Amino acid sequence: MIDAYDRRILQELEHDGRVAYSAIANSLHISNTMVHQRINKMMDNGVISGIRPVIDEKKIGYNLGSFTGITLENDYSSDKVIAELRKIKEVTECHFIAGGYTLFLRIFAKDSDHLRKILYDKIDKIEGVSKTESMIDLGCAFKRNVKAEPS
Repeated sequence: MIDAYDRRILQELEHDGRVAYSAIANSLHISNTMVHQRINKMMDNGVISGIRPVIDEKKIGYNLGSFTGITLENDYSSDKVIAELRKIKEVTECHFIAGGYTLFLRIFAKDSDHLRKILYDKIDKIEGVSKTESMIDLGCAFKRNVKAEPS
């Protein structure tokens, strides 16, 4: 589990993921070594799964986003379907869900023709996929991580 120091470190990183460990240490009145050790521990324990940039898909030419539900012929084949979905670079997220679909995807495409090709020429051809249903993303109102609130 994480403690109050870890939560404060996470808050600092959430505000600016590029912040120097020494700046976090100064802000929390702890040693630079302590910050370094705690971040490494949180990474080892999976609390922090990586430090990577947040990319604006539109700025790199992917102007169309969709949320796509997938119904499988058999839910037990999901591992094989997921392995094939991982090979499609435009599929950025894949979630197990309850309800009308087995899997729910986040897909980014350059335009509607590109999305159609992803759906028809790639996803629909995966063995075990019964059908797909897509909803077009009209824009993101907000996107955030869960905040590490003090306990």
